[in-house]
Amino acid sequence: MIKKQPNMNVGAAILFVIFSLLFFVLIYRFLEIQITGEAGGQPLAAKAKQKYMQEGVVEAKRGSILDRKGEVIAEETASYTLIAILDKKMTTNKNNPKHVVDPEMTARELAKYLDLDENEIYRILKKDLFQVEFGKAGRDISHAKKKKIEDLKLPGITFIRDSKRFYPNGIFSSHLIGFVERKENKKDGSFQTLGKLGIEKTLNDTLSGKNGKINYQSDLWGYLLPDEEEKITPAQNGNNVYLTLDKKIQTFLEDAINKVDSEYKPKKIIAIVADPKTGDILAMGQRPTFHPKTREGIEKTWHNEAIENSFEPGSTMKIFTLAGAVQEKVFNPNEWYKSGSFRISDKDRTIHDHNYVGWGNITYLEGVQRSSNVAFAKIAKEKLGFERFREYLTKFGFDKPTGIDLPDETSGKIQYTYPIEKVTTAFGQGSAITPIQQVQAATAIANGGKMMKPHVIEKIVNPDSGEIVSNSEPEVVSTPISAETAKTVRDILETVVTSPKGTGSRYKIEGYSVAGKTGTAQIPGNDGKYLTGPKNYIFSFLGMAPKDDPKLIVYVAVQQPEVESYFDGSIPVSMIFNTVMKSSLQYLNIQPAKMEKASSDVLADFKGKPVQTVNQELAKKGYKAVVLGNGSEIIGQLPAAGTKVLEGEKIFLQTAGDSVMPDVFGWSKRDVMQFAQLAELNLNSLGSGFVVKQNLQIGSKLPKNEYLIVELETPEQQFKKNEATKKEENKEKNDGEEETTDDEVKD
Repeated sequence: MIKKQPNMNVGAAILFVIFSLLFFVLIYRFLEIQITGEAGGQPLAAKAKQKYMQEGVVEAKRGSILDRKGEVIAEETASYTLIAILDKKMTTNKNNPKHVVDPEMTARELAKYLDLDENEIYRILKKDLFQVEFGKAGRDISHAKKKKIEDLKLPGITFIRDSKRFYPNGIFSSHLIGFVERKENKKDGSFQTLGKLGIEKTLNDTLSGKNGKINYQSDLWGYLLPDEEEKITPAQNGNNVYLTLDKKIQTFLEDAINKVDSEYKPKKIIAIVADPKTGDILAMGQRPTFHPKTREGIEKTWHNEAIENSFEPGSTMKIFTLAGAVQEKVFNPNEWYKSGSFRISDKDRTIHDHNYVGWGNITYLEGVQRSSNVAFAKIAKEKLGFERFREYLTKFGFDKPTGIDLPDETSGKIQYTYPIEKVTTAFGQGSAITPIQQVQAATAIANGGKMMKPHVIEKIVNPDSGEIVSNSEPEVVSTPISAETAKTVRDILETVVTSPKGTGSRYKIEGYSVAGKTGTAQIPGNDGKYLTGPKNYIFSFLGMAPKDDPKLIVYVAVQQPEVESYFDGSIPVSMIFNTVMKSSLQYLNIQPAKMEKASSDVLADFKGKPVQTVNQELAKKGYKAVVLGNGSEIIGQLPAAGTKVLEGEKIFLQTAGDSVMPDVFGWSKRDVMQFAQLAELNLNSLGSGFVVKQNLQIGSKLPKNEYLIVELETPEQQFKKNEATKKEENKEKNDGEEETTDDEVKD
């Protein structure tokens, strides 16, 4: 018989005790969990529910952007991403395959609808992956293309539904509208749409809305359990934004800009169409621009040039200098002054007219028509005075942003410390302002003195209820001039377009009266000096029509177009302005007026009549009388009695007494010939164009048969000479000061 060892009994007893304790601990823990329902301080029921409770995102629909008439500019649309299932395990029934069975055939068929080479598609389909996509070519697929691919019934080819921002008009005021980017939310897998540039950026929160969510209990595989209800928090869709833009007018503008951009290849184009009565921006465009869907071209400029860029405006600024002078009753259109050059003081440099030598003694009205820098320098200094002129710059809003409802607006930079800066600002140099500031200021001229704040947002509407969330109203920001002054300024600006001496003859529109001002601004170079050459300018025009009750303001600026001559700079500008203005007025049903033909008359026989009486009659009809002699009655005339003459022509009247030599600078060869014939002088002319030199001293007596020698130059010859003179002056300057000449041969 085998005896048990005492040590074995002790060990067994110890093990029994240990296991008994563990059993009682387990029983205790089980009972504790059953009674409290918690483990480790955490509620187990909630944890279990959380494990099987699924939460999904209900994406809000981004609001649409529409024009003033409800035409869609940007909207959310369904799009699809093409995918291919490559894993054979997905097919459980050979008669109904769920993966790509024949990559070669599939590649051949898909190549018909994708912008992707067949060989590249085949390469993608041969990858050792569960599923594949096709890059950019396989995204943003329309519903129509999706259906065509589905009709092929290709095994393993399927789609993922998505949404995209759709811009049906393509390039359409792209910097004003902006674009969006979609970014994935890594936490819940949803997508967040962020606006970039323009309205999409400014009103991103308004357009985005607020995502909703869906909660439900699922099984282990994520499927909804039977008899379980979904808990849905609805999404709040983004609001719709209605703009002041008019799709039709914007289309007119885009088409005109495209044509000029193609033909003249300028560095920049900026154009704005506005309603002066309300401040509504009806169209706004620029080049370079970009396509809001593909972003093609966005790298050329991210700036809305109409509001984010200020530059020297050139002679369009003269509109507002003129308005201040008329308002203060210091502008006399019939007052004479000496054109050509003007010096503020011995310490300052000389201001020159754009043809450098002027047109002799002319009236201030003619100075406006010819865009004389000297006229406006004298108006600012001698008529208005620098302090009053500075007040009008503020009244017209040039020293602060307009507050237009677009992002990143900049302000003008008024240089107004030294006398030379004050006079150059009067004719559009030295100081810089934005295009939108010019348009805002022009509303005062077109709208009876009331300056309207520009805006592009008309209203914001809830898409579900139709409730108007916010609505913009016209806002008068200043009244810098009276209605009477505004009308007078428009009348004067009309002559810039209609007068033979005016710089705006290209901007005549058949059937409509146009009031406006040309501008040709020099461009500062990196060295602080202005660029030279026939195309290195910003050519512009700021005009309104119809003149008596303007319905539209149109501003156009074209920078450095490819033109052969400086004189051609106004051609691309007028191509845009004339097309857009005329088409828009017709579209708005503004009836053309019966246009009066240029004033013409058959000259009467003035012999024996008093000089003073005839002079006054001719002035009323728009003719310029040149009187020879100091007699009281007329004894001869040219053109002869019975000749048909046009408004603006010179009429030479001979009287008794000694004749004196007038200043014939700027006269045409025809005018000089008539003068010499009537004064019985022997004429010897050199060159062609307009008089730049004369041998006889102004005011000297003219004996008969004296020789009158004149030298004539064409405007182009004068321009080239001026360019050479300026280059020479720049070489002599050691102080680095900028040139102050506003070189506008046509302006």
